[in-house]
Amino acid sequence: MENNSSLSFLSQQLLDQIKKTPLLLGYFSFPECQVCKVLKPRVQDLVRQFPPAEYLYIDINLYPVLKGQFLVFTVPTLILFREGKELKRFSRHFSLNELETFLTRITET
Repeated sequence: MENNSSLSFLSQQLLDQIKKTPLLLGYFSFPECQVCKVLKPRVQDLVRQFPPAEYLYIDINLYPVLKGQFLVFTVPTLILFREGKELKRFSRHFSLNELETFLTRITET
């Protein structure tokens, strides 16, 4: 297990990546979530279809600071960021079609 200072450093690195990436989908979850395990590869595949969007998995058990900062209360939570600013949030009950529709709309502009 990593110590608190290295976890803080990694949390800051993830936060920096969220802020500097032009379009990023943050997938907030934890390993024990069975629904998340099934959904995760499907979301990754979908995001790959929409360059320049990037995908970032965030384990909320490892990075509770990010969980708190982005107000993640349930999993899975997907947050689409544009240069660190939240564009759209999908939590718990959503369809991949909803996500695809939104990605289509924002990558066409």
